[in-house]
Amino acid sequence: MSLAIISPGRDPKVWIEALRYHQPEIDIQVYPEIDRPEAVEMALLWQHPPGYLKTFPNLKLISSLGAGVDHILSDPAVGDALPIVRIVDEKLTWSMTNYVIMGVLNFHRQFLRYYHDQHAKTWDMTNPEIPVKVGVMGVGALGGDVLSKLDGLGFEVVGFGFSEKKDFNYPYFQKDQLEEFLSQVNVLVCLLPLTPETEGILNLSLFKKCSKGTYLINVARGKHLNEADLLTALNEEMLSGALLDVYQQEPLPISHPFWEEKRIQLTPHIASVTNPKAAAPQIIENYKRLIASLPLLNLVNRTRGY
Repeated sequence: MSLAIISPGRDPKVWIEALRYHQPEIDIQVYPEIDRPEAVEMALLWQHPPGYLKTFPNLKLISSLGAGVDHILSDPAVGDALPIVRIVDEKLTWSMTNYVIMGVLNFHRQFLRYYHDQHAKTWDMTNPEIPVKVGVMGVGALGGDVLSKLDGLGFEVVGFGFSEKKDFNYPYFQKDQLEEFLSQVNVLVCLLPLTPETEGILNLSLFKKCSKGTYLINVARGKHLNEADLLTALNEEMLSGALLDVYQQEPLPISHPFWEEKRIQLTPHIASVTNPKAAAPQIIENYKRLIASLPLLNLVNRTRGY
């Protein structure tokens, strides 16, 4: 049995070292130099070439190299019967929550404004804090932790999602209450999974329902956001700014208007990056469970998309 790592553009060495630390004898093949496709029964994927999995006649399990699986589910070559697992790591949650808190605090205390004031040599002590109420779209493991930590810092928080929540610790709105949810917040955090229902949800129609001057933080997926609509919403003052970590095309093209837009802060998809050493034990455990025909860890529900 062979395990294939298919992650174009990433250095596979750290993954190989982490996996072999826990399973020294494991047979690993790395894209694009896979010369025994018939031996591959488990594939580790991140942004793999669409259709490439047809190369493996005996593939039995797919593992995402991160928490997201939309890059796998969007490939028509991935059969419906093929199980998919993903990485669940407390460190990913910790990193994501810290990133969102950073974005909320920067907006609340207006650090971007003072950055520009510094370069303009402007001394302006007026309105040093913006009152903030944070709405989190997507309240799974990541969104739930963001709500908890922001609440602990004293911020008002509310959640939004597409499924019913019972005994939720914070005010919660479902999809038919989207307009009411948006009217209550002035910082909007997107942590939704990418599904057909959520793709393109951050659009002009949604922005028109936001409280005037809302600040957007998107740390979910680039396909959640209609990028042209964001620029329109900024120019028409529906939104006051945005912090973006994900984009429709990555790396972001140098000709993209976001680079020159002072109201948008950009980071290169680093809000929460999988640590191979932390993820390797889960991957090896599923490798062993696959061999032994045991239930898999962190199995993806295809209907939900995560």
